[in-house]
Amino acid sequence: MALNERPNSRHIIQQPENVMQLILLSGLSGSGKSVALNALEDAGYFAVDNLPASLINALINSIKANSDKVAISIDARTGETIETLPATIGQLAADGIDCRVIFLEASDEALARRFSETRRPHPLVEKFPGDVIACIKEERRVLAEIAELGYRMDTSEVSPNALRGWIKDWLKVDRNRIALAFQSFGFKHGIPIDADFVFDVRFLPNPFYDPLLRPLTGKDAPVKAFLQTDLNVAHLIDDIASFLIRWLPSFMGDNRAALTIAIGCTGGQHRSVYVVEELGHRFGSDQQVLIRHRDLFSTH
Repeated sequence: MALNERPNSRHIIQQPENVMQLILLSGLSGSGKSVALNALEDAGYFAVDNLPASLINALINSIKANSDKVAISIDARTGETIETLPATIGQLAADGIDCRVIFLEASDEALARRFSETRRPHPLVEKFPGDVIACIKEERRVLAEIAELGYRMDTSEVSPNALRGWIKDWLKVDRNRIALAFQSFGFKHGIPIDADFVFDVRFLPNPFYDPLLRPLTGKDAPVKAFLQTDLNVAHLIDDIASFLIRWLPSFMGDNRAALTIAIGCTGGQHRSVYVVEELGHRFGSDQQVLIRHRDLFSTH
């Protein structure tokens, strides 16, 4: 089973510590799968790129005596065999394999920009010659069911180094407990695709208009002091925390393994960063918390 999983999510099988750990990495072309797969390989996983879904069981049987940590990248290049992946994942879990899915995605604009910058053809270019947006939309349609199986990461405005950090943090998550991912972002760069909840904090006082605070971030003491002088900031954090505390048991009861709470300000440098850090600190003692700052210094 996987974070944010849907099918058979109510039947979680407790696994022994020495069970094979299998990570299936999927996502849109250009979303950073190669970077993520390399990060998994660096973390000690036997990594295989672009494996047809129909060959997963054969690979596992051939290497299980030598490796108990495997990462496989599967995407639209594998053709029609990807349609069998949901059933394969269910069978792997029934066989006692600790199977988790990571799904990387990004906005159409970000993906098109990356293909333009790298001058690489999209894998579906023969189907839609010269129309990369059409290729992206078709690939998104083909992978829609797979996206619902995994823990989704929006890499639209994420650097390769940041993505490697996200993968590293995700590997530490105990899959038997819910994880809260607090993510700051800037509205001018777009709302994160992977967000379960989005809170807009643009109405809070903006440190950007203070020349001394502008080059700093929501992690820096002067910015914290500035925001702490306004009671509305504290009230908003209390309200978001109360909302999560009120509804968290319901998500746990539904066996949701993760929730992504996105906090947005204008540029993603000050207010959203501060609120995310405060929420992470508040929930960190009782819950698994992941802190992500998508757009931090993205414009500097």
